[in-house]
Amino acid sequence: MSEHTPSALAEGLLDPTLYQGDPFALYDELRDTEPVAWCASRGFWAVTSHAEVSEISVSPDRFRSGSGILVDEIGHSYDAPPTMMHTDPPAHTRYRRLVQPSFKPTAVRPLADIIRPMATGLLDALVPGESIDIVPALSIPYPLQVICSLLGTDPARWPTFFEWSEAAIPGEGDMTDDERSARQLAMWEYLTTLASEKRRSPSDDVISQLATAQIEGEELSEVELAMFLIQLLVAGNETTRNLISGGLVALAERPDQLAVLVEDPSRIPMAVEELLRWTAPVISFMRTATVEAELAGRQIDVGDPVLMIYAAANRDPAVFGESAGTLDVTRDPNPHLSLGFGTHFCLGAPLARLEAAIVLEELLARFTSIELAGPVVRSPSSIIAGVTSAPLRLSR
Repeated sequence: MSEHTPSALAEGLLDPTLYQGDPFALYDELRDTEPVAWCASRGFWAVTSHAEVSEISVSPDRFRSGSGILVDEIGHSYDAPPTMMHTDPPAHTRYRRLVQPSFKPTAVRPLADIIRPMATGLLDALVPGESIDIVPALSIPYPLQVICSLLGTDPARWPTFFEWSEAAIPGEGDMTDDERSARQLAMWEYLTTLASEKRRSPSDDVISQLATAQIEGEELSEVELAMFLIQLLVAGNETTRNLISGGLVALAERPDQLAVLVEDPSRIPMAVEELLRWTAPVISFMRTATVEAELAGRQIDVGDPVLMIYAAANRDPAVFGESAGTLDVTRDPNPHLSLGFGTHFCLGAPLARLEAAIVLEELLARFTSIELAGPVVRSPSSIIAGVTSAPLRLSR
């Protein structure tokens, strides 16, 4: 085993208050001086450069997901993977082959007719010129209503789904361990029952498609289907929610960038990519080395956890140039890593992009000015770049 030199900078990643402020100064210093740095107190490598994060992402044979994807999972093991993100080929390949047809762009685009009324209903309720906390008013209910619809349940149930989602993300929400466990159990029981019902009586929704999909006569088991539904519920709303919240805050802080979109709404799809890069809704995920490897001159041992910090990689000047630290809604190309890369590229990427584009289109059709109306409050989570409060003033 090689010697791992402890990094004082990497220890700073463990401070929850970092994520409630601006963590990018620390990310920049790590990437510039120690792009692969050993956090001795928790026993993981912090990886902040675009090249190394990309290399890990495309090498499931050398860096596995099955040993956990979060720092809190170091040393844990599972009898069954809690999500598809915790699997590696060939199991992961099988899952993707079964579920990907339901989330490819051609399957998602027709959902626009369902999604758009959800966006317009929430936006029509916003009063021009008033201070509005955009998080509870729009960012939370919008993607959750979409998820409810995909699950074939009443969109009005979104508050319950919100509680379940918060319970599934370490550092999110203000609840005790007992409350968190109870909500996770309720979520599992509900989704397991739903999976069974859809298998017996499929209808015209995405979950029924997943429940009945077959490849060479093989389909997901009920437990596997429930596992995927948890991932859909949690990842499918958390990422979009914080993309919308963080993206609107970023545009409020940069009226010149907002003006570009007001003048030319056809740039919205390009802006969605830049807002994904800028907000990096998923801050980081972990892999575990299965072989000895070298990353940025550092020796990685078998069994070493490596934490891919997407938020840092997304502002790497080696890839994004001198403007890496600047929001540019016209940026093209934009090889950000906010939706993952390689084997675990986000299955829900087409849906997240569609939801974000629709809400921006409809918002800019109603409002041409976005201003901050109070302090923005961010979550202490080191996993999700959560915005818990964002008072904005929208005007025509």
